[in-house]
Amino acid sequence: MNTPFDWNLVRSFLAALDHGSLLGAARVLGASQPTLGRHIEALEAQLGAVLFERTGRGLVPTATALRLAESARQMESGAEQLARQLASADADETGTVRISASQPLACFLLPAVLSQMRLALPQVQVELVASDAVSNLLRRDADIALRMVPPEQASLVARRIGKVTLGAYAHRDYLARHGKPRELADLLQHDVIAGDRNEDVLFGYRQSGLTVGKEAFSLRSDDLVVQWQAVRAGLGVGFIADFVAATDANVLPVLPLLKIPPIPMWLVVHREIRSNRRIRAVYDFLARSVPRAL
Repeated sequence: MNTPFDWNLVRSFLAALDHGSLLGAARVLGASQPTLGRHIEALEAQLGAVLFERTGRGLVPTATALRLAESARQMESGAEQLARQLASADADETGTVRISASQPLACFLLPAVLSQMRLALPQVQVELVASDAVSNLLRRDADIALRMVPPEQASLVARRIGKVTLGAYAHRDYLARHGKPRELADLLQHDVIAGDRNEDVLFGYRQSGLTVGKEAFSLRSDDLVVQWQAVRAGLGVGFIADFVAATDANVLPVLPLLKIPPIPMWLVVHREIRSNRRIRAVYDFLARSVPRAL
């Protein structure tokens, strides 16, 4: 194989392997689907082997692809470590910091915090990734992440900075039409907004002795912003973070005796990147400001 090695081909190979399609890989890498296809074909030509079977349902890795995956991931890990070391050597506070947070945090809590940070750190630009998926800091999906679960990787540093409290809420117009529920069992006579694939509310019902199925919920969505907007529109009772509910005075708490366990919040950064002055400045600002906003 005399062709000069191109690391981008390996990145595309791993993305296709992880996501099972050229479309999914292209979205993750920020490239076009045809570009990813050319990368896979070029790598197959260099190796003289087929790496994926093309099917109507996506890409199926061959035995050769699975054998190469471990070595490719070691290369990826080395490249990521080099990138982190280069970033750590950057002593300039001017530039961009990429922050990942869940949709409710990104939509309802962080804007005010980032407005304050803009005054304190005007030299820093922010890329805000609003996603309920857990960003991979090892792969630099983000520089800093606000998570509801602590990381498992030893190379990540996590600081518990607060907790998200939740409650049952409904719009005052809904309550005027249907009355105010006093206890959890009353919700069986109400319109309830909850998750679809996420069954946390369903599990809570069952722990309280209420044996119901998803049909007990008049609106189901795994998008927490959709749930909030449905509550605001008067569609029913929903289980909402208190910091979100506080943004609309027409949304009122119900079930005052219901105790929902709070969710801890973690501020996470890669250990090596903490030596980067720009990321460290943003990390410290968020550690001070986010707890006050909760």
